[in-house]
Amino acid sequence: MLKDIEDAVLTTQEACDYLRISRPTYLKYLYIGRIKGTKAGKGWKVLKSELDRFLKGEDGHSKAA
Repeated sequence: MLKDIEDAVLTTQEACDYLRISRPTYLKYLYIGRIKGTKAGKGWKVLKSELDRFLKGEDGHSKAA
């Protein structure tokens, strides 16, 4: 279902399931900026395309040579 919608907005639980990581690990990645998301009430919302970027190893930060 989520595979068909590139810019679907995922909840924390959906994102953890998609990435196959624990909630604490997911939240750590949000806090340190490895995954970009938006705080919405008590939870976080993130685009599926952002999770795909994360899975591809694209950091979003420039790396010094």
